[in-house]
Amino acid sequence: MRVVIVGCGYVGLELARGLAARDHDVIGVRRSDDGLDAIEAVDEGVEAVRADATDPESLAALPDVDAVVFAASSGGRGAEAAREVYVDGLRNVVEEYGDRTRAPDRLVYTSSTGVYGDHGGAWVDEGTPIEPTTEKTRVLAEAERVALEDAAAAGIDGTVARFAGLYGPDRYRLDRYLEGPVTAGYLNMVHRDDAAGAIRFLLESDAARGEPVVVVDDEPVEKHAFADWLADECGVDRPEKRSKETRIAAGDLSPAAERRIRTSKRCSNDRLRELGYAFAYPTFREGYRDAVDGFRRARE
Repeated sequence: MRVVIVGCGYVGLELARGLAARDHDVIGVRRSDDGLDAIEAVDEGVEAVRADATDPESLAALPDVDAVVFAASSGGRGAEAAREVYVDGLRNVVEEYGDRTRAPDRLVYTSSTGVYGDHGGAWVDEGTPIEPTTEKTRVLAEAERVALEDAAAAGIDGTVARFAGLYGPDRYRLDRYLEGPVTAGYLNMVHRDDAAGAIRFLLESDAARGEPVVVVDDEPVEKHAFADWLADECGVDRPEKRSKETRIAAGDLSPAAERRIRTSKRCSNDRLRELGYAFAYPTFREGYRDAVDGFRRARE
């Protein structure tokens, strides 16, 4: 299989590594010199191509492929930047490939479980209607429509991979939970390697055409419980805890930050498990082991 990864960054580089190791032809796409260098360092079998999803003319450099993975990032910026990348950029890629004589067979777009909004701590899955509550998550919901409907109109079967909170190498954020204070709520997480592994699995198994799939580990965990577990494993004092009401009453949150704190849900991976994906890190306990061991070694 020949796969192009548009926005070959944190998850994309691991995906490229995994696909190349299984003898697929992989093309990683970035717009910066540093990004291209990172792709070239992954594996000698991974080709690096310079292009920018927000610049339609640059997309002519993309080769013909069997499958497209759109994993571009807006760099943590606001809703307008997100729209430029996730909606306009994705549409540009779909139109570029849809106009070709040999269009790809598959598209996987990496979205977020943030599109579900608040469910008061209840479980959500692919059958739960999405109810985005912020401008940025409304943009992500619009991008999902592009990935499924616009892609289908172009003759490409789309899949939406809704990632829970990503963590892993360089993104463990131990200080946030060890130093505190920690505000109540649920954490829905997935290790970077499983985020990449799930996309590879969906492509190789030809699964979930035309539908969303929630990519999250087996165990959503309450933030206070996670922080206590992490402190105990690291051998430090448990951090200060706060309720949502106490944090909001402090009065120093932006409206968007307050909405995030009020948002609570538990994301189910039953569909991904049903399809046959086997997690490398089924829960945070396995996923944080390297970080915990590294923290302990640094203190010795």
